[in-house]
Amino acid sequence: MKRSLFLFIIVCAFFAKTNAIAQIQKHAQWTYTFSKNEVKQGDMVDLVFTAVLDKDWYIYSSDFDPELGPMLTTFTYTNNKSFSLVGKLKPQNPKTKYEEIWGGNVKFFDGKAVFKQTIKILTDNPVIKGSSEYQTCSHTSGTCVPGSDDFEFKGLKVVAGISAEQSVGTTPAEDKTTASSTEIKDTTSQETANISLSAGDSATAFKAKSETPKIDLTAEDTGADKSLWAFALAAFLSGLVALLTPCVFPIIPMTVSYFTNQTNGKFKALLYGVSIVLIYTLIGTVVSRLNGPAFANFLSTHWIPNVLFFAIFFVFGLSFLGLFEIVLPSAFVNKMDAKSDQGGYAGIFFMAFTLVLVSFSCTGPIVGSLLVASAGGAVVKPIVGMAAFSSAFAIPFTLFALFPQWLKSLPKSGGWLNTVKVVLGFLELALALKFLSIADQVYHWHLLDREVYLAFWIVIFSMLGFYLLGKILTPHDSPIERVSVPRILLSIITFTFVVYMLPGMWGAPLKALAGYLPPQSTIDFDLSKKVSGIAPAASSGVTKKYADLFHLPHDLDGFFDIKEARAYAKKVNKPVFIDFTGHGCVNCREMEARVWPDPEVLKRLQNDFVIAALYVDDKTELPEADWYTSRYDNKVKKTIGAQNADLQIVKYNNNAQPHYCIVDQNGDLLVAPKNYDLNPAHFVAFLESAKAAFKK
Repeated sequence: MKRSLFLFIIVCAFFAKTNAIAQIQKHAQWTYTFSKNEVKQGDMVDLVFTAVLDKDWYIYSSDFDPELGPMLTTFTYTNNKSFSLVGKLKPQNPKTKYEEIWGGNVKFFDGKAVFKQTIKILTDNPVIKGSSEYQTCSHTSGTCVPGSDDFEFKGLKVVAGISAEQSVGTTPAEDKTTASSTEIKDTTSQETANISLSAGDSATAFKAKSETPKIDLTAEDTGADKSLWAFALAAFLSGLVALLTPCVFPIIPMTVSYFTNQTNGKFKALLYGVSIVLIYTLIGTVVSRLNGPAFANFLSTHWIPNVLFFAIFFVFGLSFLGLFEIVLPSAFVNKMDAKSDQGGYAGIFFMAFTLVLVSFSCTGPIVGSLLVASAGGAVVKPIVGMAAFSSAFAIPFTLFALFPQWLKSLPKSGGWLNTVKVVLGFLELALALKFLSIADQVYHWHLLDREVYLAFWIVIFSMLGFYLLGKILTPHDSPIERVSVPRILLSIITFTFVVYMLPGMWGAPLKALAGYLPPQSTIDFDLSKKVSGIAPAASSGVTKKYADLFHLPHDLDGFFDIKEARAYAKKVNKPVFIDFTGHGCVNCREMEARVWPDPEVLKRLQNDFVIAALYVDDKTELPEADWYTSRYDNKVKKTIGAQNADLQIVKYNNNAQPHYCIVDQNGDLLVAPKNYDLNPAHFVAFLESAKAAFKK
């Protein structure tokens, strides 16, 4: 029963978050050539980097003070011994101008940019590869876009003979004049912390670093990696839980006994484990190819996939509770089993395939849940998830086959295996509601408002607690005469969770569940408003578009249309705080529940800004007169969400949420945008820097 503790680790791991910033536009086309086509070993030659820029766009050079703010153009080389750098990168005739926003002279290129780097050729067939980092900006809109490109120089012919330098006795190893430049260094580290903001974004942003806090966006860039690791951990723990189900656990001794009686048994056991991993990873690969990134928004916000995912989780939950079993056609399973009897290494693979099929009634719901959780248009996530799941699933079979004496310590099969399965069933039912809730919010069905959602969770986890105490029995359970200590401990944890959720029925914020519950604004009776002690924001007295569809948290007063917000900002002479958010955005709800209520944050949002909450996933269709064709993807934008998402991409070069932009009354950025950050002090600094920039 101690192994049942894995179940509660899975609950936490299933709630992994993502927050990745995606740069959308590219306005520089690069070509890479040599200054001459033929050299001798030891000769010098120039690498010529040429960027052709879109009309009205410019690129920053590489030879001005990197501390000013703009991202310098840099080139990083893959280290190898076929060439060496000579001297520094030489930009060819960039323009220079003083930019007040940065408080200094910057250098840039219009139309076309050329950079040259001298190298010495040390061997035949030199390999010259690397990557560039740069920043392009628009003269007209002020928009700035960071960019990167991989480069490779090809076509250089190294002919026989020695160069003039070598003829006087200087070998590459003895070249003293270029010794300091032969090391190939990574020069991008200092640039990655710079923030993309053009002169058009603000007349004063970041002018004085002592007055305006520098907002570091590099933390957001790692969000996707963290999410992938968390998902891999969840998948691995799911594989361990799958081992404890009644379809899998009894098979372990039988499988191990087979390999211990084989010649080369240990090698075959390893092959068996690898085959299990390959089979599940193949499933993940197929899912990733079917999804593709283009389906991300559709899968995460449209009602069809979300209702489908709800149905899948619900059916899997009922299966685990014992209402029925999900099984594959027996003819198919028997055919694979027959192939496993053929022997040899092919037989080992089909034996692993048979295990996957036979255990499907228990592992299928877990695998299906993992694939659903990764189905937001991801390409790598399903593959990583299945590899992690199958690794945990395969390791015990392999280890027990390698060390059969460990079997003596393996617990006996029994009723506890069904307990694991039933507990998973309750968890599947609870998780199913999340998908239905997303569709409910996006389409304004009002089926699962916050208190209704909480009521379901309270009932589900209460029944789980009573089940652990033996007060509820499912069809495959045996009567319980005594309740074991592990079951008592798990029931205590479950009922504690239930007690924690109860105040949420009357408006308690439940910060530990922030992001996984419907918004606070959907609750009918919010007692927390009566006792918070924070005065609600004064109403603007303006009739607002879409106020019947959307509501701001914490009684904040704001707008849901950017044009209305900017018009009102001009009237009251305040900056506009744009909140690019979404109904299905977990991190948005967490920011609203854990950062916005901070007194220092809330006070500034109430008094110093005009708030515009723009939902990028709302499916409310607008009148045909309001439709337009996007200059980004040439598609007609018909809904509130589609137009808000298009604004975020075209104007602010980002498509991740939450994304907070503070702009002037013309819509130009005052400071660099901010994303997911649960530190209220950082958010206060962000708001204060925008206030200072607006006043200047």
